[in-house]
Amino acid sequence: MSLAPWQQRVYAQACEAIDAGRLAHGILFCGPVQLGKRAVAERLAQRLLCTARTSDGEPCGGCRGCQLFVAGTHPDYRIISLVLNKEGTRLRTEIVIEQIRELSEKLTLTPQYGGAQVVILDPADAINHAACNALLKTLEEPVPGRYLWLVTANPARLPATIRSRCQKLEFRLPARDEALAWLCEQGHAKTTASEALDAARGHPGLAHAWLQDGSLKLRREVANDLGKLSKGELAVVETAQRWVADEFGPLRLRFAADLALAEASGLTDPVRTRTLAAWFDAVNRTRDLLRTTIRADLAVADLLLAWRGDGVQTAGRSRG
Repeated sequence: MSLAPWQQRVYAQACEAIDAGRLAHGILFCGPVQLGKRAVAERLAQRLLCTARTSDGEPCGGCRGCQLFVAGTHPDYRIISLVLNKEGTRLRTEIVIEQIRELSEKLTLTPQYGGAQVVILDPADAINHAACNALLKTLEEPVPGRYLWLVTANPARLPATIRSRCQKLEFRLPARDEALAWLCEQGHAKTTASEALDAARGHPGLAHAWLQDGSLKLRREVANDLGKLSKGELAVVETAQRWVADEFGPLRLRFAADLALAEASGLTDPVRTRTLAAWFDAVNRTRDLLRTTIRADLAVADLLLAWRGDGVQTAGRSRG
């Protein structure tokens, strides 16, 4: 699978380090979500594990190492991520110390194919405190040819002691023209791709996801609802109930906040700008509240009342 231009730039940077023998034992792949950090890490892992690289250093795709890698069964490659709880009913919310101890033991073993060993930790910021301490010990005692790569969209959540022991590969949002061209290459019409890119604030990965899963249509519906609410053409309570009737309630609120921010950015009226800023903050607080046992429809109804003009001070207030 080909890499996007912004992914290719990071990949090329890492390949130079590989070829020069400067690739660190620990690497921190960081940047916004859905920019392809994991994809680049996996491509680099295959490059290291390939036993018959091409003349330009790329994985051949045909050797035993590449075949095992593609099949997900390479003995010298592993991904550590969130796993099921003991009951097997849901994923854990943290990466725990037992997982880190297991990967540390693996990295002390001789690679079965005599080359490198690669472990990818994703999402790295999900490791708990005890696991962080175990991970730090592994990073402090590197073994030649063993690589531990951390993938995260929130590097600040990792302890500074861990970040300082990793070589950073940072992913940044590309220029708009590059992002738009890439979206069109994925088969999206230029007009809708441009709309999605604006909605995602220049984030091509997010825009692509919204175009694929129908979220852009949902954003249009939210904008339409807010417009009708402002004119008094929609009932607040019924709209609030509809917004939280399915699993897309938090996403609707995200879009509502984004639309308020977009409107505020084009205003010169300081009063209206402050009103929208207060509503933006209230929406984000309510998004957090939706994870609790709050009556979601009542909390969202307060927000929509504020949007309609009944007072920003009520926004985000919950009842019952």
